[in-house]
Parts: sequence; structure tokens; C-alpha cells
Amino acid sequence: MAEESVRFGILGCANIANKLSRAINLAPNSTLHAISSRSLEKATAFASTNNLSPEVKLYGSYDEVLDDPSVDAVYIPLPTSLHLEWALKSVQKKKHILLEKPPALSVEELDKIIEACNANGLQLMDCTMWMHHPRTYRMKQLLGNPDLFGNLKSIHSNFAYCAGGDFLTKDIRVKPDRDALGALGDAGWYSIRAILWANDYQMPQTVTALPGHVVNEAGVILACGATFLWQDGRVATFECSFLSHMSMDIIVHGSRGCLSLRDFVVPYEENCASFLSSSNVSAYFLSSSNVKFPGNFDTGWDPRPTEHSVITELPQEALMVEEFSRLVKSIRDIGAKPDLQWSAITRKTQILVNAVNTSIKEGLISVTL
Repeated sequence: MAEESVRFGILGCANIANKLSRAINLAPNSTLHAISSRSLEKATAFASTNNLSPEVKLYGSYDEVLDDPSVDAVYIPLPTSLHLEWALKSVQKKKHILLEKPPALSVEELDKIIEACNANGLQLMDCTMWMHHPRTYRMKQLLGNPDLFGNLKSIHSNFAYCAGGDFLTKDIRVKPDRDALGALGDAGWYSIRAILWANDYQMPQTVTALPGHVVNEAGVILACGATFLWQDGRVATFECSFLSHMSMDIIVHGSRGCLSLRDFVVPYEENCASFLSSSNVSAYFLSSSNVKFPGNFDTGWDPRPTEHSVITELPQEALMVEEFSRLVKSIRDIGAKPDLQWSAITRKTQILVNAVNTSIKEGLISVTL
């Protein structure tokens, strides 16, 4: 194992840890050093299922990973209700933290994690994988082009999937004592992050939940949505659900252009992702004889958007691990400071998640931030 690699330990063998263990192995600057579960049998089964190297250490408790002096960083995919406890324990053992989303049940819990990491010079990053795809950077360039996109006017995002019966009765994401935020914390997190991203992380003035939210018998959200309003008139809406057909949509409208995609959470293809854009600059009509005529620039009519494809050698989750490991390596090897932008973005997302939850619980009131 190369000394320059960042050595990871994983706390828990949740399903998502299968993807992250592969990502850690794919990233060029990280090494999977240890796997842990509540029993050694589960850790052993996880290693077998994922064809892990025999050099990966297997532990029957989370504490054993934290006590391993070779571990630089931990990935925590535990139920949200356990994040605060194990994040603080990780900080006590001087481990950098890659934390599954939602990172906490409340802003107050998250603040304790952030403050502990900052006080100990440790990097914190949440696992919003799509943020690290090169497509995301390409889209941001377009949104920032005043000629092609103009001023942001509105954004809508939707992330839904139709969960099976076992999921709706047994999965931790529908259990109030495990992941009490339900679909809002799981699926809604992605859409809320997309809204913040499109708005350069400027917080809205008000948050209002949409009518029609669905909760289970325990009160956990299975489907919901909300509207965000900014003082200058910008508006955003999102919907998330465990009950609807799979969708992962974003559409962003500007004064001069539009951007859209259908797979923002997980690209349809691992090594290639695309998005569509249109702009008044390129607007045209296409006649019945396939002859192009100049578009109507007053209405901005543009029936033929441009498709942009972005190639990547690594899947987005490996790119996330690579960026996190780069930051950890800088701290470990040359004494750099943690990059606080990631925890700041995480905190803003958490604030909006909790504001939507408050609006739902209090009868769809508008929450002023």
C-alpha cells in the first residue's frame, strides 16, 4: 500500500457501502483499509460479496475501526439517528469524515459535528455524489454565461422512486427511530442541494411545503414537496417520493436560456452523462421542408435544444472519494486546513430540509429564514 494513499475505514455494511467500497478502490489516491459491522460475520460476508482484497481488515465493531491507527478517514453510512454519536467518536480518534446524507436529523446536531471537525482540523464532506461529476461543472459554466443563460428565474427538481412493499415496511428510511426524515432526507436532499447549487448557494427568503404530502403510520414522510422564494423573485420547487415512478429531473430557467436533465442523481451511463440546453441566441423554427428560419426572439421559441455530453474516466462516487482524499492528504501530509466550503454547503442544505419538515408539521406554514 502506497504511503500517499488515504486509508479508509467503513462503519457499517449498509447497501450503499457496496458502492462506496468500490469507489474507494477506484479512486487513485485512496485505499480501503478496514470494514466493520456490528458482527464479524456481517463484515466477512460484505468482504466476500464485494471481492475485497484479503489485506482489508475486518472488524466486528465500529470502535475497532476507530481504534486502528492506520485509518485516516471513515465513511459513515449508518442510519441518520446514529450519525452524531459516531461522527463525534470519529473526531475523538482524529478521523476525517465522509458522511452519508442526510448528515443529521437537525441543524443543531449537524452543528455539533461541524464544530468538532473544525476544532480538530478534520475534513468533513457529505456524500452528495452528483456534485463531483464533471457534468455538474459544465452545467455551472452554462448557468454562469450571461449571454446564453441570462439571469436565473426558476428551477424545478424531482427525485422519486417507487419503493417495494418490503422497503415501505422494513427499510430504515421509513423508521422514525432510524431515519425520521424519510423521503425528505433521502431523496429530497438531492433536489434541495440542486436548488442551492443553481442559486450559487444563496438561501431563499421563505420555504413553504406543498399540499399533498404523504406520511406512514409512524409519521415518517413518504412523499412531499416545497416551494422556495427569493426576495428578487426567483422561485424553486421540488418534489420527492418513495411512491412514484423513478425520476431524477432538473429544469432551470433563465431570462435567456434553459437547462434540463433527467438523471442528475445517478447518470444513466457511468462514464458518460449529458444534459440539454437552449438559448434565445440559437433559437429557430424548422419548417415542414426542414428549412431553418430565424426564431422569434421576442418569445424565445427554441424547439431544438442542444445536447451536451460529458465523458469521465471514473464514476461520480469515485470522483467524490478522490476529491475528499485530496483534501485529507493535504491536511495529513503538509498541514493544510480543512476546506470549509463543503460543511457550509452541507449546513445550508440541512437548514432547508428542516425548514420543509417544519412547514409540513405546522400545517404548510411559510418558514422565513
